[in-house]
Amino acid sequence: MTDDTKLPLTSDNPTEALLAQLREQTPHVFSEGKVDWEKLKATLGEAIDARPERYGLTWAGKAEAFRAVQSPSVGTLLPMPEESVNFDSSENLIIEGDNLEVLKLLQKSYHGKVKMIYIDPPYDTGNEFIYPDNYREGLDDYLRYSGQVSEEGLKQSTNTETSGRFHSKWLSMMYPRLFMARNLLRDDGVIFVSIDDHEVHNLRMLMNEVFGEENFVASVIWQKNYAPKSSARHFSEDHDYVLVYAKYASTWMPNLLARTEEQNAVYRNTDNDPRGPWRPNNLSARNYYSKGMYSIRCPGGRVIEGPPTGRYWVVSEEKFREMDRDNRIYWGADGNNIPAPKIFLSEVKQGRVPQTLWFYDDVGHTQEAKKDLISLVAFS
Repeated sequence: MTDDTKLPLTSDNPTEALLAQLREQTPHVFSEGKVDWEKLKATLGEAIDARPERYGLTWAGKAEAFRAVQSPSVGTLLPMPEESVNFDSSENLIIEGDNLEVLKLLQKSYHGKVKMIYIDPPYDTGNEFIYPDNYREGLDDYLRYSGQVSEEGLKQSTNTETSGRFHSKWLSMMYPRLFMARNLLRDDGVIFVSIDDHEVHNLRMLMNEVFGEENFVASVIWQKNYAPKSSARHFSEDHDYVLVYAKYASTWMPNLLARTEEQNAVYRNTDNDPRGPWRPNNLSARNYYSKGMYSIRCPGGRVIEGPPTGRYWVVSEEKFREMDRDNRIYWGADGNNIPAPKIFLSEVKQGRVPQTLWFYDDVGHTQEAKKDLISLVAFS
């Protein structure tokens, strides 16, 4: 392991780091070493929402989950060179342990340095899964948090509800982990989180809170199964989701994907244009355009009185004439077709913009994932 990748054995207190930033930016809001709330409110002004009722996400145990963010790690990293390959020179790390503790330990060395994070959390299918965090609540705790029983254990309602307990536990597990993950991201960093229908709605709201709604990038649908499940009661669930958030979506840009042979095949050069292969595009659209109504005389003699009914030419007459002079208009073999602008392959983006629908034949499915893992890792 190189010096650049060596990790500290303990973590910092995130609250102290935040207070240090606040002292640097707004020293006047501190009094006797503490934050003066009134001065801070006056400084922030209208940015503070003081209304008693406002939009937001809450659940039983949220306050305790936030305290888990503030507390330092209680774990310790133990290097294991005897189980490693090229321990002193490798730039790759595998850390085994509770992921919240590990995320806290990573803060000191990797705060603001990570380009991409992928998380595949438990999907909360309603089973009694266990989270090792100190704020994990049992059924009695949940009923008390949610106001269904009093502090003395007396029922407040004849209809007690326990299903929300699973959502609350899941949100309490995810909240501090997402918070810590965001701290690790670079300013041009991005995070991908896999999830299914059970919690995608809660995860979207939770990530809006942690990362900011303005930093949402995409909700990707991944076709995880290649065959429908005939045993399904209502619908065969064939997809999962991948939520994508950037540290700052206004400046983050994804790389382009490689173009496929099928995509390039639609570009041809039937008129031997020196600019190379091209494909025809539609000259009209439904969107209103004030300069998009004019007649066109084709080279073959046909007169087109205007665009099709309910549509408009997408360029002005002046721009159209300019494109025609530059041989950027295709008129058909006899010169009497509806004109079509040429889109040259050499002028389009040299790659594909990522799409939000991922088919299994493009990215694989769950069975392929298992086979790939087995081929890469020798399980005993």
